Amino acid sequence: MWSSPFITTPSSVSQIMLRVLIALIPGIAFYVWYFGPAILVSITLASITALATEALMLKLRNRPLKPFLSDNSALITAWLLALSIPALAPWWLVVVGTAFGIVVAKHLYGGLGNNVFNPAMVGYAVLIISFPLHMTHWITPNLLGGTELSFAGQLNYIFYGVLPGGMTLDAVTMATPLDTLKTQLHLGLQVSDIRDMPIYGRLAGKGSEMVAIGFAIGGIYLVFARVVNWLIPAVYLGTLFVVAGIFHLADPVHYVTPLFHWFAGAAMLGAFFIFTDPVGGSTTFRGRIFYAAGAALITFLIRTFGSFPDGVAFAALLMNICVPLIDIWTQPKVFGKKGGGK
Repeated sequence: MWSSPFITTPSSVSQIMLRVLIALIPGIAFYVWYFGPAILVSITLASITALATEALMLKLRNRPLKPFLSDNSALITAWLLALSIPALAPWWLVVVGTAFGIVVAKHLYGGLGNNVFNPAMVGYAVLIISFPLHMTHWITPNLLGGTELSFAGQLNYIFYGVLPGGMTLDAVTMATPLDTLKTQLHLGLQVSDIRDMPIYGRLAGKGSEMVAIGFAIGGIYLVFARVVNWLIPAVYLGTLFVVAGIFHLADPVHYVTPLFHWFAGAAMLGAFFIFTDPVGGSTTFRGRIFYAAGAALITFLIRTFGSFPDGVAFAALLMNICVPLIDIWTQPKVFGKKGGGK
């Protein structure tokens, strides 16, 4: 038996955004465990920059500060951007990317609810196009042993660009599992030979696959808490699995398994935290299917045939462009009216 009351108060924007931040914590915890606490520095820098930039833009637009600064939307942008770039990124890189996302992708479009593109992904795209070298210095996971950079050393490099004496950047950083896979395939190696490299674990990259699992745990929480719609992550991951599976079955020598695509790169982060953005995503049932399926297809194509190792950010931005047209095409019929919903 269900008991009263049956009418509940809807969650506020700040409550919804806070739940999203909480859902990111499992992935961040795994990140710290396997790669060190440098990511916390990037998240802190991005958060301070996002709030300061948000306050500045609200002041310039003559908008009240408190309701907008406390809705946690700026922090979502900051955390997603920080999690999308290398943890050893110089402090100014984090600041530039975050400020650009808040100013250009959010407030120049009218603020929260009016932005066409995901601000965090806009910031990421600007950084990877403008500073490609800095965006390749990913910390080597602790599981691989070798040279490990202490937290003090990580702070020194982030703020001063200096490593401890005798230590080189190549000794403490590496290419991502996706980037390594693409490079080795271009050199003529087979998938089976590449997957035997120390960088890879059971599902994808050592350490990074656990970070992806952490984001999946947080994402499932959001689905059950009804913060995000289950359809988008289900269709995105399902489409990515099917497309990757077809290529793998047709040519397992040159194409990795679907599970590798799930747990490598930003697929889980994208499925539950990026593509589910209610502002930039489709609003109709069928539209969400096309939106998520298109994002998965673009992700796979960029990863497999494109110049960039991962395609989640560009898939999000490209599908953001398509959303208005998708919503027009997929509007449900108005009840009692023939010929569609117009």
